[in-house]
Amino acid sequence: MDAPKSCRPEDIATVNVHAAKDLLGSSHCYLDVRTPAESCKSHITNASNVPYMFITQEGRVKNLEFLTQVSSLLKKDDLIVVGCNSGGRFLGACVDLLNAGYEDVSNMEGGYSGWVDSGLVGHGKPTEELKNFCKFRP
Repeated sequence: MDAPKSCRPEDIATVNVHAAKDLLGSSHCYLDVRTPAESCKSHITNASNVPYMFITQEGRVKNLEFLTQVSSLLKKDDLIVVGCNSGGRFLGACVDLLNAGYEDVSNMEGGYSGWVDSGLVGHGKPTEELKNFCKFRP
């Protein structure tokens, strides 16, 4: 019997936003791990949103149903690009996914903020307006 997988943060593959765009144009799925409120403001086309953490009065709290919710949308052999807002939440999400047996998981460097900063957004909204939707923006 094989030992359970034990992925470490340094095991996570990272792709820049332009490489992510190319992957998403082929057979990869985009998993947005931001909160629903963040995703509703603006998101990558065809993204699946499953929050890794919720923002509460006590601070950030991990979504205990994260893996169950992901498994209802994605299969373990799907090719997955994970993104958050700017690169904070992806790490826990990617580690959890790989440890749960997902086979091909990559992090999108810079998250949705990096996507917007690179001008890759196609929602018909001005880029400056979208930048304001990203957390940690003035």
